[in-house]
Parts: sequence; structure tokens; C-alpha cells
Amino acid sequence: MNGDFIDALIAAAHSTISDHADELTRLDQAIGDGDHGINLKRGFDALLADREAIAGLGYPEALHKAGMTLVMKVGGASGPLFGSLLMGMAKAAGRGEDLASQLGEGIEMVKKRGKSDVGAKTMLDLLVPVHEALAAGRIDDLPQVADDAVVRTRDMQAMRGRASFLGERSIGHDDPGASSARLLVHAVHRLLGERGIL
Repeated sequence: MNGDFIDALIAAAHSTISDHADELTRLDQAIGDGDHGINLKRGFDALLADREAIAGLGYPEALHKAGMTLVMKVGGASGPLFGSLLMGMAKAAGRGEDLASQLGEGIEMVKKRGKSDVGAKTMLDLLVPVHEALAAGRIDDLPQVADDAVVRTRDMQAMRGRASFLGERSIGHDDPGASSARLLVHAVHRLLGERGIL
């Protein structure tokens, strides 16, 4: 993936997070600290500000730099988790592995960083089914898989993070981390389609 594509990817990710920051914050106010959208926007603002330098790197290095930026700039748990996702993907990309394998390694890093797995009402409940669909070659299905995954988090009880303190009261709300990851899946899928990569 060349610098022009990386630049466009950062712009698309920033746009979708900025457009939905208030929505994500409202979701987080229901079961978390209430700052998910605000924090993510800060991180993606930083990525946008540094996108020329990031786009000038090779693809694995750009992923790693973007991940480090999110870790440093985004408060709460979401920065380290999204950052770990990108840095894990960077490791696999550096070995020349395909996108599905990159996402798989990123997910493993998220599991380790968050000490969590599927079923705990986190972004993993979206990332894992998206990865499974990608690995199976179901590229066109990715947006719907992401949408369905967020809906499923609604009936889960949070087991990690601030939301876990609510116990059963966390049931009935979409997970904010899964919701922001869904937005990014849509943005990346849309860009890949526009570029004729799908």
C-alpha cells in the first residue's frame, strides 16, 4: 500500500470518528466514563496532523507509527487497545503476511493488552467476527458483519472496563468500543471499494 493510500486511509478514519464523536460519547455515557468519542477524536486529530509523515513511511512502519500515536494521544482504554491492534498488524505486515493475517495478529495483541476475549462486551466482539469473515474471503459482507456484531453486544453483560461495574445494568446498550470499530470497518471498506482494491 503506497503513501497516497495511507494518506487517504488516515483521512477517511479521521472523518468517520469526527463525524460520530458525539454519538460515541453518548454511548459511553450510558455504561462507561463518557469520554470515548472525545478521546478517540483527539487521537485521530493527531493522526491527521501527522499524516504526511506517516504516509511517507513504508506500510508496516506507518501502521506501527499510527498505533503508537493512538497509544500516546488517546486517553482511557481505547488508545492502548486500538494502538495495539495497529501495532500487531504492523508486525504481520512486516513479515509480508496478508490482510487477514495482519488483522489476526492485531487481535491477539488486543486480547493480551486488554486481558479479554470475545463475549466480554468489548471491541473484540466485533473484531473477531470481522476477521473470520475476512479470512473466509467474504469481503463484501464485512460492513454487515460489523453491524450485526455491534447489535449482539447489546445483549451482553460487560466483563471488562468501567462498564463491568454496572453488572447486569450494562445489558441493553451497544458497546462503545465495538461501535467505534464498526465505524472504522465501514470507512476502510468504503475506501477499498472506491480505490478498486476489493
